[in-house]
Amino acid sequence: MSKKFNLDAMSIDEMWQLHEEIGAVLSSRLTSEKRELEKRLAQLRREKEMRQSESADNQAKDAPRERRKYPRVFPKYRNPNEPSETWSGRGKQPRWLTAALKTGHTIDEFVIRNVESKKSNFRRQRA
Repeated sequence: MSKKFNLDAMSIDEMWQLHEEIGAVLSSRLTSEKRELEKRLAQLRREKEMRQSESADNQAKDAPRERRKYPRVFPKYRNPNEPSETWSGRGKQPRWLTAALKTGHTIDEFVIRNVESKKSNFRRQRA
């Protein structure tokens, strides 16, 4: 690389020969660089697959665990305009209840009165 070229003194044939040599060197270097990058990429993919298989194994160990069974929660509030819309009192308030409360209604107006009798009947059936 320490060669200094006087391009002004070179003929067109000499410059073309130099161009061909540079092209050949560039081509070989680019292919070797590409091979190295492909090797690295393949290695990274293998590592990723190993990590995924290890996490899948860990998940498989955790999978047989059964969820804790919670008792059934009965609805405590019903929309009088649409009786199929109910709410158990847990979680976020439904839109129909939020809108009714904003218009001045109280939550006591939406309470289902015979909830206690349903609960006791359900308990008797299960026992």
